[in-house]
Amino acid sequence: MTGIWHTSDLHLRHRKVAELRGFQSVDEHDALLAERWDRMVRPQDEVWVHGDVTGRRGDETYALAWIAARPGIKHLIAGNHDPCHGMHLGAHKVLPVYLEVFASVQQTAVRKIAGQRVLLSHFPYADEHGDHTETLRYPEYRLPDTGRWLLHGHTHSSVARRGRQLHVGVDAHDMRPVPLKWIEEQIRTEVAV
Repeated sequence: MTGIWHTSDLHLRHRKVAELRGFQSVDEHDALLAERWDRMVRPQDEVWVHGDVTGRRGDETYALAWIAARPGIKHLIAGNHDPCHGMHLGAHKVLPVYLEVFASVQQTAVRKIAGQRVLLSHFPYADEHGDHTETLRYPEYRLPDTGRWLLHGHTHSSVARRGRQLHVGVDAHDMRPVPLKWIEEQIRTEVAV
C-alpha cells in the first residue's frame, strides 16, 4: 500500500532558520531532515511538499538534489521562497528544472481525504495566525476561507491545528513528514463532533 505524506518549510541551506530551530549548522539541520524523511517514507509513497524547499535564491540546485535523493514520489505546492511560484518574475523559466524532480508543481491543489475535499496551499487562510511576521504577507496568494479543510505551511508555528487549518510544516511535527493518518484523524474528530 502506498503511503501519503505532507510536509512544508524545509528551508534547506537556510542558516537563520537552522539557528532558530536550534541547530549549530545548516549541515546538521539538513541531515536531520533527511534522516527523518528517509526513515519514514518508502520509494513508492507520495510526498506533498507545501513549499519553501529553500530559503534563499541560489540554493535551488542543492535543494533540488536533496529532494531528488529522498525516497518517494514528490509533489510541490510552491511557497513564497520557491522561485517557481507564480509570484516570482521568471517562474516559468525555472519550472522545467523543478519538474525534473517533482512529479507535479502547483500553487494550490485539492485532495479527497476522509471523505472531504481538502485544499492544499503553502499559505494558511488570512487570519491573525496566518504569518510568522506582524504583517500578513501575500494576501493575493491565499485561498479564501470557505469553510473547507486546508493543509498549509508558511507560519513556522509549533501549533499543528487551528480550526479547519492543519499546519503540516516541520516546525509543528518534530522535523518529520506528516502521515496521512494524522490528517484523517483530525478531520474525522471534527466531523464526528
